[in-house]
Amino acid sequence: MTEATATTKEDLDDLLGVIRTIAERAGKEILAYYVEGEEIEVTEKADKSPLTQADLAADRLITKALETLTPDVPVISEEGVEEGRIPKVDRRFWLVDPLDGTKEFLSRNGEFTVNIALVEDGRPVAGVVHAPALAMTWCGAVAPDGSRHATFSETDQKTMNIEARTIPAEGATVVASRRHGDPEQMKAFLGGQAIADTRNAGSSIKFCLVANGKADIYPRFGRTMEWDTAAGHAVLAAAGGRVETVDGQPLTYGKPDFANPEFVAYGKG
Repeated sequence: MTEATATTKEDLDDLLGVIRTIAERAGKEILAYYVEGEEIEVTEKADKSPLTQADLAADRLITKALETLTPDVPVISEEGVEEGRIPKVDRRFWLVDPLDGTKEFLSRNGEFTVNIALVEDGRPVAGVVHAPALAMTWCGAVAPDGSRHATFSETDQKTMNIEARTIPAEGATVVASRRHGDPEQMKAFLGGQAIADTRNAGSSIKFCLVANGKADIYPRFGRTMEWDTAAGHAVLAAAGGRVETVDGQPLTYGKPDFANPEFVAYGKG
């Protein structure tokens, strides 16, 4: 697939298999640093967020693999931007977070992911979220004709199709960040919505909980970047859900600074 090649459903299905393999290889790189009893060396980025050798190793692997796979498609990765590698983006580009949830990685709770997404014309059309410590992978793609396909699998288990759900009669399950967010702001946003349960999770797993029908709403207030959300957004869109800004507009990608506004991820309906 090159910049000039039209993306078909078959293209996207084939592509998902390849980027899943890349994500899982990056996950193995990360797990090499996730050894019980061994100290993880940490430095700080310019924004004071943590950076480890696992982030860098995964970034190198993914970037090289994608540049080989699609040499005409720019790769925007979190670590690449931090290092000043910011290629100009056109209508099609990759968004990569090689280790989403570094704080979860450092706390060793397993809720960190490898995120790879392909963006076309401002929307994520294919994405993989791989949680290496949990041995779980979510994939999703939406073709130009609107057909879509989302899957979930665990290592050595059969791949299952997944679908977002409509909110049950007893109320919505809301998923929130384990480390971010204002409970009062969340309460004000939800207003009169009937809430049956609230779950907390790290990294892009929050999108995936909505995508596979285990939650219904994921509101995110505060700063996120496009590489934080694109892969999870792709999986959720492929599962029949949507992601909107808080004023009801579709969340889009390719903004000059790659920063997202506040948003809400929904299941069906």
